[in-house]
This record gives sequence, C-alpha cells and structure tokens, in this order.
Amino acid sequence: MAMLHPTSAAPPTRADVCAVLVTYHPDGDFPARLRRVVPQVGGTVIVDNGSAAAALAMLNEVSASGPATLIANGENLGIARALNNGVRHALAHGYSWALLLDQDTQVDDDMVDRLLATLAGFPEGVRPAVIGSRFRDTNGRPPETLPLGAKGENWQEVESVITSGSLLSLAAYTKIGPFRDEFFIDHVDTEYCLRARAAGYRVIETLAPLMSHTVGAPSRHRMLWKKRWTTNHSAERRYYIARNNTVLLREYGTARGGSWRWKSLVRCFRLSKRIALFEQDKGRKIFAVGQGWWHAVRGSMGPRGAQRGRRAQQ
Repeated sequence: MAMLHPTSAAPPTRADVCAVLVTYHPDGDFPARLRRVVPQVGGTVIVDNGSAAAALAMLNEVSASGPATLIANGENLGIARALNNGVRHALAHGYSWALLLDQDTQVDDDMVDRLLATLAGFPEGVRPAVIGSRFRDTNGRPPETLPLGAKGENWQEVESVITSGSLLSLAAYTKIGPFRDEFFIDHVDTEYCLRARAAGYRVIETLAPLMSHTVGAPSRHRMLWKKRWTTNHSAERRYYIARNNTVLLREYGTARGGSWRWKSLVRCFRLSKRIALFEQDKGRKIFAVGQGWWHAVRGSMGPRGAQRGRRAQQ
C-alpha cells in the first residue's frame, strides 16, 4: 500500500520545517545548541519572553548573523502565546511543519530526518497533529528505546507528548486552533494534544529518543525499600501544574458532575506530600499547589497574580 503524506502531494523535507524555540533567560550555551538545530530545518525563529539585557544581547547577536529570526516579546507572555507567535511566523513564511523546542533541549544531529521518516511511514488516512520525540533525561532516568511495533512501525500512538521535540502539523494547527494562552505554561502541550485527539487527529511519539532534555530538576530519593523521583519545580511552576491539571480534569476527564474538583484535590494532596518529603521551599510550593487548585475551581486563568489585579479593578 502506498504511503501518502496526509496534507500534501509530496513527502515533506527539511525545507518544509521551521524550528520554533522559546527562550526565557537562556544560558551561554544556547548558541551551541541552536547550531545543532539550524542545519536540519528550512528556517528558525526564536521567540523570547522578556529575557534580561545580557541574554537578549546574545540573542540579537545570534539572529543578526543570519541563522535565526528573533521575535522579542519584551515581557513573559507565557509559553503558549510565545509558541503561537512562532507558529504564526512559520505559517506566514509558507512552512507546513514546525519543530517546537525548549531553550535547553539538545537535539540529535539527525533528529528532523528521523521525524520526517516517521511521518513518511504513516499509512494512508492517518492524520497526525503532532509527532513527539522521546528523550534522554540528562538529570534523571533515561527512557529505554522501545522495540519496533509488530508491523515494523517506529512510532506509537499516545495521549500526549511534551512540547519540546514536537513536529507540529501546521495544517492541523489551523483546524484545531492555537495553544491556549490562558494556560500560560504548564500542560499547554497536554491540552493541545487532547483537543487534537478529540477533533479526530492522531498524536504520535517516536520509539527511539531523538534528543537530550530534562523536565524540571529531577532527583531520586529512597523511602524505605522504594525509590521515589521528584521534579523539584519552583513554587511558580507548581501553581500552574496544579491549576491547569485541574482544568484538564474538568474539560477532558471522566469524572461526573463536580467530582473533578475532588479528584484533582486528591492529586494535589499527593503532590504536596511528595514536596513535603523530598523538596526544598516546602511551604511556598504547597501553598502554590493549593492556590492553583482554588483558582481552577473558580475559573481564574492567565498569569499568576493577574487575579489580584482583576479584583483590585472591580
């Protein structure tokens, strides 16, 4: 059976892909990581979310030398809006796919070629919204390379994939809609994937890791005879994780009536327990988890702290 690309007559190539990197106070090694991306794609856009002057000067220097276009937001507008800015740039310049990357991700030299090969292997009629890359965790447990599927597939269908390393179909994006700005940072990718699946698209992940990446600052701890991992996210991130996960339970979960609130609250208690046992800055983080849950229940979204501003204006 012939394999056809679902949105164009010819299989996509590197020239059809625009890399979108979101930055926020990137470190000095960012240009080196960028240089691994640029040769693999047709174009690159950096969307900066209000970095300090020194980092912004570095980004301006990188973009002035030609390998990337810089969009400087001037303030932290959140990952969702920054991604949308970058994707709109890719659409305006005629690209059909966008490779989404975090600033600290180090891609393999053949990452895009392998993602495109995965795409080329889809059977006719499959509509992929996004192809995610498995990754080697630079500070934690690396995932094992999974064996090929029964039919030799080098991919598996999943519920969601992380933003970094995702090859995003721009044709699907125009149908599904943009990333949700009000989520600001966490679960932006999860919500998009769930929305894509609800619209009849597929979410795919490679079986082999194609990049080195870290989620949070993971650390392993021993508790009796068991080993536990925790991500050590900041209090700010704990707020968004708790809030947006609660919203996902309300909108996409199976809990009936208002029981999503209590299901989420149980999750928040479990998260708080892990923070109390293993992490630093326990009080601020646990407060942030509770505040995130409460704001989700009340329907308060957007950047943390905006709720206080809205109340002051009322």
